[in-house]
Amino acid sequence: MTAICEIKELRQRAKKRVPRMFYDYADSGAWTESTYHANEAAFGKILLRQRVGVDISERSAATEMLGKAVTMPVALAPVGMAGMQQADGEIKAARAAEAFGVPFTLSTLSICSIEDVAEHTTEPFWFQLYMMRDREFCGQLIDRAKQAGCSALVLTLDLQLLGQRHKDIHNGLGVPPKLGLKSFLQLASRPLWCLKMATTKRRTFGNIVGYAKGVDNLTSLAQWTASQFDQTLSWQDVDWIRQRWGGKLIIKGIMEPDDAKMAVKVGADALVVSNHGGRQLDGAPSSIRALPAIVDAVGQEVEVHFDGGIRSGQDVMKALCLGASATYIGRAYIYGLGAAGEHGVTLALDIIKKELETTMGLCGETKVAQLGTHNLYSD
Repeated sequence: MTAICEIKELRQRAKKRVPRMFYDYADSGAWTESTYHANEAAFGKILLRQRVGVDISERSAATEMLGKAVTMPVALAPVGMAGMQQADGEIKAARAAEAFGVPFTLSTLSICSIEDVAEHTTEPFWFQLYMMRDREFCGQLIDRAKQAGCSALVLTLDLQLLGQRHKDIHNGLGVPPKLGLKSFLQLASRPLWCLKMATTKRRTFGNIVGYAKGVDNLTSLAQWTASQFDQTLSWQDVDWIRQRWGGKLIIKGIMEPDDAKMAVKVGADALVVSNHGGRQLDGAPSSIRALPAIVDAVGQEVEVHFDGGIRSGQDVMKALCLGASATYIGRAYIYGLGAAGEHGVTLALDIIKKELETTMGLCGETKVAQLGTHNLYSD
């Protein structure tokens, strides 16, 4: 692979190597995609203060997340169907994250199961939970994550119903995908992807098939999934989840200070400021715009993590300067996964770390704990 300097180059390679329906699934937003694009664009409006005459020879992005040492304050966010970007994708991403020294979060809607990832890693990873109508199944998912040694549960609250994603509809991406001429041509145009996918048995939702009652094939999976989004989900359910889990709890999908306060009230150890990558409520503000008010509301009581639009180490630094204690990347590592598998994920992490440490130095900072609004220009 020729030298790759930034995340957008990984994106270009992934687009050439992953079938369009699966590439678009990860790289798209709801409706007009205005919020998806706003997540990225908002970072460009935040300006950094350059400082000189400071000894920056000893710089480090190392810090802690939920009390555990990390190489940099960046976790791999939960991404559904990552195993369709490349065969065994979740396993490859988890191994890359472990070797790099940052957390990996496995999605409920992953292709590789909790047990698959646990078998191929040696360090605890995080598990992301969608609350389904089938409470028995949800309880079993929590128990399986505990049995696998997961060190944190990431509860996503902003998927009570599915945002309308036009690209998925046009591409015929469902459960199972509509295998017409259009989708066949998409797959046929990516022979290397097909060859690798043919070598694995992991091609469906590994956490669901064979575990949810009555779900043992793609047809029954489609019927089950369509009925499982729970519009009755409330904060009372979160209390049940917290007690069933009994470990570190992260609540994801917070965009308002009042919701952040509720997350603290129900016992969250951390919350994630996130609009689901612009994939749910189109027309919502960018995540970075929502971050400062939430930090002001609860930042002294709980770790405030940030997710949405990060494509560089500079974006990570800007979020940290605005009060986030840690950040998540989703698409940025998915591009790496689609472009070059485990090595591509490592490359994405390495790019972001180098950009973060370089930017810290040019702003006259040497430690993550030193970062703050003094590093930014105010309007």
